[in-house]
Amino acid sequence: MTVGQLMQALSQMPAEAVVLYEGDNGYALIGGVDLQPNGDGIPDEVILSPDMRE
Repeated sequence: MTVGQLMQALSQMPAEAVVLYEGDNGYALIGGVDLQPNGDGIPDEVILSPDMRE
């Protein structure tokens, strides 16, 4: 999924909805969004991090 596809999907959701990440241990709130720039023709990556305060 690209950032554009994610933004389009999220734009269909209620603005007040909470974004969760599904992992091996269940669900966690998203706590951060980071960009991992790449080079040599490799696409940049967006990394969603869980909220570790849960």
